[in-house]
Amino acid sequence: VQLQASGGGLVQDGGSLRLSCAASGRTYGNYAMGWFRQAPGKERDFVASQRFVTGSTFYADSVKGRFTISRDNPKNTVYLQMNNLKPDDTAVYYCAVGMGTGSSASLQFYDYWGQGTLVTVSS
Repeated sequence: VQLQASGGGLVQDGGSLRLSCAASGRTYGNYAMGWFRQAPGKERDFVASQRFVTGSTFYADSVKGRFTISRDNPKNTVYLQMNNLKPDDTAVYYCAVGMGTGSSASLQFYDYWGQGTLVTVSS
């Protein structure tokens, strides 16, 4: 499975961006696609995930109410709509695909990772 993330950029405090992640290759089961982010000098943190079959979603508390994850099944693509962005949201955002069991908020759940796309929010 290969993942291609796009949509990052520079935005002002309070602005919006939409990230996309297209997956190619074989996926199976109720797999999940997730978004994580990593700020300079910090660990990679969970942002949001969605199961492709059931559509169930899961968000980090820090982004609830501001970010929305959605999917386009025929295109095997997941989106992350980010509204009311804050400087603390500045990070490289990574998408990932996991086909195992357990929590989709865990790094260990995921088998494949995209290359990352940089989001910078200026104050």
